[in-house]
Amino acid sequence: MRFASCTEKIEVSAIRKCFEGARPGSVNLGLGQPDFDTPAHIKNAAIEAIRRGQCGYTPNCGVPELRDALAEKFRSENRMEYAPEEIMVTSGASEALFLVIAALVDRGEEVLVGDPSFLSYAELTKLMGGKPVNVPLDENLRLAPEAIEERITERTRLIIVNSPSNPTGSVQTAEQMRAIAEIAEDKDIVVLSDEVYEHFIYRGEHISPGRFSDNVITVNAVSKTYAMTGWRLGYLGAKGCALEQLLKIHQYVQACASSISQAAALAAITGPQDCVFLMRDEFRSRRDLLVAGFREMGVDLIEPEGAFYLFPKVGDGDAVAAKLGKAGVITVPGSAFGPGGSEHIRISYAAARSQLEEAMRRMKDIL
Repeated sequence: MRFASCTEKIEVSAIRKCFEGARPGSVNLGLGQPDFDTPAHIKNAAIEAIRRGQCGYTPNCGVPELRDALAEKFRSENRMEYAPEEIMVTSGASEALFLVIAALVDRGEEVLVGDPSFLSYAELTKLMGGKPVNVPLDENLRLAPEAIEERITERTRLIIVNSPSNPTGSVQTAEQMRAIAEIAEDKDIVVLSDEVYEHFIYRGEHISPGRFSDNVITVNAVSKTYAMTGWRLGYLGAKGCALEQLLKIHQYVQACASSISQAAALAAITGPQDCVFLMRDEFRSRRDLLVAGFREMGVDLIEPEGAFYLFPKVGDGDAVAAKLGKAGVITVPGSAFGPGGSEHIRISYAAARSQLEEAMRRMKDIL
């Protein structure tokens, strides 16, 4: 059987391999999935939607009530003015990322991605026949505007920014976000801003580049914020005629997001937010536990400012991840996120505190 060359060039996700290949009894710190249950009021909204018979197709871009709520969310939380007609509901942020890259990148064109950064960015670019261009992070593991500008060519189509960052936990500053947006505006390049961890910040603040330029497509989801990873419900905001182009792809690959998940997302966005703050505070506490433990071991790391990942520097990340796996602790080698991560491993502290404490005991002899 013959496969398309673009498909053969992409890699199987190292994160999923770690998740699905974990041995029984292992402590799995490889997956970015909150261990919290979806809040009750959100689950009840989905149950009520089923009882009402809300089980059919919805409009391609999502139910109007949810798009209205998301427009208000963008305005009040992110200081961005997206009309409901400029918002699309997707099957997770993953679909939204795919749509943006598929709609914007032609074969041979370039996408600037942080090195290291979330592995989907480079692989989706390659799937479209594009070329991911690695931009080394600065000493604080942030994406510096100067480094971006140095790598822009006439073939650059897209800059991808992720703050708070997976895998590093870094948070871009307001000055950096403004500068990146201004570069995009000056060069007529689009910024894809992946903001799925926006509510999990422990130092600094979340700044959306879409505040500073219309050349930004904002991608987000309810997955992390409300412990709804399995509901597969994301969304994006795009100015002008961009949404029409994204819709052409979305209507063929997906048609619409799950009607039940949209009902749940509406309850999440418009309902009480105490659950988000409780999760954020618990993640901060878990972060502090791990940071203290690793520093006691003498491991080199930068304290993460957001998300729920630790990215310690351990030497040969691949070798250390393999040793840890044999000791019953699943981590992701930093090389999965780009060459710049080869001396690191990524640890998710979205796991329960008891699992983190057990993992620290098992890791001590190796690290």
